Amino acid sequence: MADKQKQFVDWFRQASPYIHAHRGQTFVLSFGGEAVLETTFRNLIHDIALLSSMGIRLVIVPGARPQVEERLRARNLEMRMKGGIRITDEATLACVKDAVGSITIEIMGQLSRGLANHPAANARIRVVSGNFVIAKPIGVRNGVDYLYSGVVRKVEVETIRTRLENGDILVAPPLGYSPTGECFNLNAHEVATSIAASLGADKLIFLLENKAILDKRGRLVHQLTDAEAGQLMEADPDLATRIPELDDAITACRGGVRRVHLVDRREDGGLLLELFSRDGIGTMVSATPFDTLRKATIDDVAGIIELIAPLEADGTLVRRSREKLETEIDHFNVLVRDGAIIGCAALYPYPAEGLAELACLAVHPDYRDQGRGDMLFNNLETSARQMKLKQLLVLTTQAAHWFVERGFNEATIESLPVERKMLYNYQRNSKVFTKRL
Repeated sequence: MADKQKQFVDWFRQASPYIHAHRGQTFVLSFGGEAVLETTFRNLIHDIALLSSMGIRLVIVPGARPQVEERLRARNLEMRMKGGIRITDEATLACVKDAVGSITIEIMGQLSRGLANHPAANARIRVVSGNFVIAKPIGVRNGVDYLYSGVVRKVEVETIRTRLENGDILVAPPLGYSPTGECFNLNAHEVATSIAASLGADKLIFLLENKAILDKRGRLVHQLTDAEAGQLMEADPDLATRIPELDDAITACRGGVRRVHLVDRREDGGLLLELFSRDGIGTMVSATPFDTLRKATIDDVAGIIELIAPLEADGTLVRRSREKLETEIDHFNVLVRDGAIIGCAALYPYPAEGLAELACLAVHPDYRDQGRGDMLFNNLETSARQMKLKQLLVLTTQAAHWFVERGFNEATIESLPVERKMLYNYQRNSKVFTKRL
């Protein structure tokens, strides 16, 4: 098979579970007005239309900062900001309405064209916009009157749900109206977050402008819990200014949104890569850990076999037949990421000797050196302690240093339980290590 064909097959196999899982789900997508100005905006529109054609319910919340500022400059109006919030007087509000209206019409027009050069090109995509948000004025803060700048008071949830159930894509502009008919300039991030939380959306997606959340080594942080995101912001107070979307992500998760994705807008196709690959290309924030550590079941046998096969082939692990794994599955724990098993480990207790053997510790190559091996090890060590066992033992041919770093000491074959000693493979010549609990 040619390389390009193999790449396509591999990608399609990885994407297919997500295609099924996302169908019927509700996503709220927000991006800045900068995206609309780019020549690549048509590609983003195409990807949004593609998501809709796959049965995903979409609410789009666009920002309009550069468009508003362009209109202010054209009219020689002052740009007044305080604490990152625009002070919106009547003249500025007129510019906001003009800019937001222009962007909304542009998005609706482009989406209404459907999917060009696509098998579903003739499928009509319905796009609607409207007054989905009731707002109230920010009022006076620290002596500053923000005039027609507002905050979300209420989201018209039933109206949105009815439209989504009809198959419409919704464009929710960052404007809100009071019951008395006043119009307020709103923060697009707040609108997106409020709508996502009110709907109980499956995903809230922010397309970022030239931003990324990096660790201390300069590597992209792929996932965070809302608690971990909060700790990051406490450790780096400037982070809230650089990436305000992270604070919105925390708010959304705590408001009932399952997952929030922060994706670099400059990456062509980044939206699809984030949604249809296991690790994506951005940072995902969730209320609960993305990876799940649990007891294995008989349904996990195929996934464990796929995970450990390469390690059995190179001699790192002892070969296990499917029948043996099925018989011993109760000894295994698995680490699962979006339905795929990315790690496993087994614990075989010998209560009479007061010890347990740690075996078949494996992590998928894509997820090594990220603490997942420790997660599996620590979990089984805790289980052994709960069984009131006094010692752990492990047999290994290639991971001696890893276990020594975690408190194991080399031992002899004679230290093995009698039952285990009888099964020792002298040809394999594994080293024995033990650790007191």
